[in-house]
Amino acid sequence: MLRMATLLDKAQMFRSLHVPGTPLVLPNAWDAASARIVAHAGASAIATTSAGVAWSLGHGDGDHLTRGQALDAITRITAVVDVPVTADIERGYAADPAGVAETVRGVLAAGAVGINLEDTLRPVAEQAERIAAARRAADETGVPLFINARIDTHRLLPGDRTAWLDETLARARAYAAVGADGIFVLGTFDTEEARTLVGSQHLPVNLLAGPGALPVSELASAGVARISAGSSIAEAAYGLVRQAAHELLEKGTTTSLEGGFDYATLNALVLAEPAH
Repeated sequence: MLRMATLLDKAQMFRSLHVPGTPLVLPNAWDAASARIVAHAGASAIATTSAGVAWSLGHGDGDHLTRGQALDAITRITAVVDVPVTADIERGYAADPAGVAETVRGVLAAGAVGINLEDTLRPVAEQAERIAAARRAADETGVPLFINARIDTHRLLPGDRTAWLDETLARARAYAAVGADGIFVLGTFDTEEARTLVGSQHLPVNLLAGPGALPVSELASAGVARISAGSSIAEAAYGLVRQAAHELLEKGTTTSLEGGFDYATLNALVLAEPAH
């Protein structure tokens, strides 16, 4: 009961952090150490990146993890931070709505209070069934899981932005009707596009931060309620591995490693016990 009460508190707290114009900013983590670092930096919550989790386990992104592998990663992260955790569960690690529900139950058991669930542009009615199944599974536990519905209209061929917006909003309305709590739209937007997306439907909007994207201040001014780094921090970390490896092997120097965490500080941070 204590575990569920704690989850309930965290779920309610996480939900309250989605404020249009004062967005929840999420530098995504992919393992226990990166989650501890992000929390120590002052993040109000931890979001996982499915790509980063997959890469750290030796898999590619795009539903190559098993449900068990994904849940194990979530469990390791929730064990080392006190702030709410929301998990990117890709397509739900399941072929059908019943399987998505099973994944959601596992996510809650692992200690997370939110999910990202992507639609991969599957037919709207099919994705709505999957979101509805996730909603029912969470509600049956009494924990108000935050379901962030990822709308993958970035996969559409470049073309008419009006048609893109119409499709995005149609999906947002359908997903809201079956219990989604927010929408997550990938891509880069100018301020006017972000403002239009926010103003054209009622769910909190999640957009990306990263190279080529608007800064947090401009996304906030457009009314965005949640801003995620996605896989960009993991990409940068692995980019440093590549750069440092080439430098050491080809030049015999290590200048690219300057400014990193020192051993003692990082080790102490990882060893510190969370309050819970």
